Amino acid sequence: QLQLVESGGGLVQAGGSLRLSCAASGRTATRYAMGWFRQAPGKEREFVAAVSCGGGIAGYAGSVKGRFTISADNAKNTVYLQMHSLKPEDTAVYYCAATRVCAGSDVYTENSYNYWGRGTQVTVSS
Repeated sequence: QLQLVESGGGLVQAGGSLRLSCAASGRTATRYAMGWFRQAPGKEREFVAAVSCGGGIAGYAGSVKGRFTISADNAKNTVYLQMHSLKPEDTAVYYCAATRVCAGSDVYTENSYNYWGRGTQVTVSS
């Protein structure tokens, strides 16, 4: 069983930056593709970013491309989401997730993910 714990959320002004962390335990995270999803109040959960098994290939939602960067530290079994130029519309609960699908278009799909963290709140004020 893989456990995922997110941290790093908080309140930031528009234009600011935050770095989210997702610590994996229980199994080696390099066996999984890792993703970040978010859910804003009253909206469905949506894909943000994903990185392939071992951290080689990254993909992003169009709304965050160029502002967010996903990365993996395999030695620490941790995945990060560096967020810059934050906007009020980035306000959401951010979830870390893991899938046994290592790469390909399925890593952009919520239903492909087998393990989820509890989420961390990101609030961007205008």
